[in-house]
Amino acid sequence: MHKGILAALAAAVLFGGSTPFAKLLLGGIDPWLLAGILYLGSGFGLTAIRLAIRGERSRLSSREWPWLAGAILSGGVAGPVLLMYGLSGTSAATSSLLLNAEGVMTAGLAWVVFKENADRRIVLGMFAIVAGACVLAWPTGSVEPS
Repeated sequence: MHKGILAALAAAVLFGGSTPFAKLLLGGIDPWLLAGILYLGSGFGLTAIRLAIRGERSRLSSREWPWLAGAILSGGVAGPVLLMYGLSGTSAATSSLLLNAEGVMTAGLAWVVFKENADRRIVLGMFAIVAGACVLAWPTGSVEPS
């Protein structure tokens, strides 16, 4: 199997497993602190991988630095804190469905704003994610009488 596919699957498994684990930890830890701890651990892990696997260094142009800063502030600061606050106030099932919507919204943003390529397989995959979330969120009809 291709290394990129394995890396993507590992990232998905780790992210999927980290959310229920974070939900358990939120009972005794402040969401700000937990978000910081999780992303500090992520930074240590990526640094270790970077030191172990030497690769070609990327160079950013001066026009790309503001985009990088925005990505760091939104995805590395605001995102984790908001995720932890969201997890602290919702059920695990609701959180899971909302996290599925995150991938679809991110892909939609990439397609519309940044003109990213979206072939038929990717679009069908996004529709499958939305359809699965709709099925899981559909009311079962088992409402208790008042």
